[in-house]
Amino acid sequence: MAAGIVEAAADAGLSAAQVAAARRAGRANAPVTAGTRGYGRILRTNVFSSYNTILFAIGLVLLVLGRYGDALTSVGLGLVNAVVGAVQEMRAKRKLDRLQLLDAAEVTVVRDGSEQRVPAADVVAGDVLVVRAGEQVVVDGPVLTGRAEADESLLTGESDPVVKTPGDLLRSGSHCVAGTARQRATAVGADSYAGRLTLQARADTTEATPLQRRIDFVVRLTMVLVVLMSGAILAQAFLEGFSLLRVVQITAVLSGLVPYGLFFLIAVAYTRGAARLAGRGALVQQVNAVEAVTHVDVVCTDKTGTLTTGALRLDGLDPLDGTDPGPVLARFAATVADPNLTSAALATALPGTPWELRDEVAFTSSLRWSGQVTTGGEAFVLGAPDALAPHLDDPDAVADRVEARTAAGLRVLLLARAARAGAALRDGDGRPALPALDAVALVELSDELRPGVADALERFAADGVAVKVLSGDDPRTVAALAAKAGLDVGEAVAGSEVEELDESAGGRAALDALVARTTVFGRVTPEQKERVVASLRRGGAHVAMLGDGVNDARALKRAHVGVAMRSGSAVTRDVADIVLVDDSFDALLPARTEGRRIIDGIAVSMYVFLSRVATQGLVIMAVTMLGLGFPYSPTQVGLTLLTVGVPTLFLTLWATPSEPDPDLLSNLARFVVPASVVTAGAGTVVYTVLYQGILQGFSSGRTPAQVIEQFQSYTGLTYGTDADFAGAAATLGAQTGLSTFVGPASFVLILFLLPPHRFLAAWTAPVSDRRPAWLVLGLTVVFAGVVGTPALSSYFGLTGAARPVLLVVLPVLVCWFALMWVVLRFRLMDRMLGIDRLPGRVGQPPS
Repeated sequence: MAAGIVEAAADAGLSAAQVAAARRAGRANAPVTAGTRGYGRILRTNVFSSYNTILFAIGLVLLVLGRYGDALTSVGLGLVNAVVGAVQEMRAKRKLDRLQLLDAAEVTVVRDGSEQRVPAADVVAGDVLVVRAGEQVVVDGPVLTGRAEADESLLTGESDPVVKTPGDLLRSGSHCVAGTARQRATAVGADSYAGRLTLQARADTTEATPLQRRIDFVVRLTMVLVVLMSGAILAQAFLEGFSLLRVVQITAVLSGLVPYGLFFLIAVAYTRGAARLAGRGALVQQVNAVEAVTHVDVVCTDKTGTLTTGALRLDGLDPLDGTDPGPVLARFAATVADPNLTSAALATALPGTPWELRDEVAFTSSLRWSGQVTTGGEAFVLGAPDALAPHLDDPDAVADRVEARTAAGLRVLLLARAARAGAALRDGDGRPALPALDAVALVELSDELRPGVADALERFAADGVAVKVLSGDDPRTVAALAAKAGLDVGEAVAGSEVEELDESAGGRAALDALVARTTVFGRVTPEQKERVVASLRRGGAHVAMLGDGVNDARALKRAHVGVAMRSGSAVTRDVADIVLVDDSFDALLPARTEGRRIIDGIAVSMYVFLSRVATQGLVIMAVTMLGLGFPYSPTQVGLTLLTVGVPTLFLTLWATPSEPDPDLLSNLARFVVPASVVTAGAGTVVYTVLYQGILQGFSSGRTPAQVIEQFQSYTGLTYGTDADFAGAAATLGAQTGLSTFVGPASFVLILFLLPPHRFLAAWTAPVSDRRPAWLVLGLTVVFAGVVGTPALSSYFGLTGAARPVLLVVLPVLVCWFALMWVVLRFRLMDRMLGIDRLPGRVGQPPS
């Protein structure tokens, strides 16, 4: 007994004073309220991330300086990503905060010697509760008097009610299905079993997927490089006496190197994948679960409600007296006053008309049989063979047949007839009692597999995904059903074997070995299910857990992906990442397809994004080192919406569900490094030639008046008056040439990644989808329109199309294309860096 709990008599209960004292001591059955992060913390972590803080600071300075367009360009995507992340987390928080395992109905307590109805939240430790059939148990504590049958399937997965007598523990969250008992409350509120389960279910266990972790690594690496580069360039800017506005603009450009658009694309891809899956029978509640399912290599599943429908099916009849038992069973099932799973299965398989009864004994878990006495005086009994065996003339003749069928995982019942006509099924006091019986037939029942389960398991096996069954039912029954579904069962393991292995290093190693070689676990508790999932994760497996009851909630939270059935408990649905709305195991397969589509789309986008980021960074360093001004302005960086943003959005939407590239990071480096080096080198040539050409033209005095007027309007400076006019004009002209070159080069890189023809297949094999090629053509036309339209080119900080620019850019583009093709086709960068000679497995370009 816990300290401080008053042990009141069962017939007296606590006094009002004792109840008040317990409430003051904090021992009331208050609903669980803690568990998840607050809204303020969610907002702070999303809005003021390390990335966004830098962008917001730059944006604030730009706003003060009146550069509103530059500020919007610098912080826009960061703010969008923050909003998307915060909304997603807040939605998940609301769902978790609603979780309550216990009903809010009133309960009966004994206080001051009389029964009273009070809200469940008013129960205190030490209270004596009256638990009746049909009511939920709201606290933990032993039975004091009486007898009750508790349905603990919600907690343990065990489908049969458990008889509770004085001294036995009644756990909160279970339901009383028969009998009446008085119980002392020893654990209430968050200390009760239901309270602990609720807290565990509410715990925030959201984790990043493998793709998200890779992108986060790339972004963090880019941030480090940008910070280092910023320090060097800003130091030079201060030494050369740049203005504050110029310094802030340079900082905005450098911060724009961070590929924030990748996070936006992930949100778009996840949302689209979730929408597609909604029409395929799967409701995605945690958007990154669409991608996470793709990485799953072990699926753990409960049996009842997931592999099976929860209903029984008549598997066969074995006559024992030479007569056909079908007509009798049909009428027996049709006459049952309070149908259960067994009678429903019999009535479905053997439709019949009810007969008139003189008496009926309903089935209870304590009796383990039910019976009917017809008006004609015949008495029939249907029940567990071992419960009826003592009343048979030759029980051994039945036992062998029962054992063989039970070993095959069937549920076996015995149909018997009273040996004497007119025999009753009650004793003199009216209590149920069995007379002498004659065996009529064995009734074989089996759990009903959900439609499509066998096919889905076969497809998982073909995809290299292992399936393990974790159930609260008898291991033999679970193993037989798993084998029926097509699993290679091997030797089934009982939960007691898991319990024997502790959490020491040796115990964990033994558990890991047991879990690795076992397919079926029976009689496992929620804690043991969670331990099995944790063991699989320690072994490097990516685990999905399927369940429908509260007993599965802990394992669902522990797994990488939690999947619930719509027909399952509300708690399980709320903690799950995916809910199968049609209760179809088969709906997970489209989820894997959508996940692969997302990974493929984001992977291609990463190639495009990082090539642009690396190219821009190298150009900035090269031009700065040459002392030729700064090669970009924030408005010119806005062109990346056309060269990177739009194409990656479409490429993500058009992605195909191909096998994920296990060497994505290494292949990214093998493409991005040569692409960025060659492109940045060519871009630097364009910038340098134009910068020097314009600067020399103004210095020589041979520049036409019309050109001078144009540059005066572009720069806002006056030729011959402002000393920095020539430098500003040269910088602007060179920036225009650089942007004019980088745009088409970015489009051609897409063709190298998704080549429509063998001629372009220098990096990877050609693709059959022609949409990317048409996209490149369309973007090229639009880009030419932007450069050739004075209003648009001026908006992006360019001088507009000019003959000198084209005379420099076009030849460089041709040379760049030829060099890129050679470098990619013959892996020149790999050879120069010695990558092809490194030991171990080296990633190959995706095909």
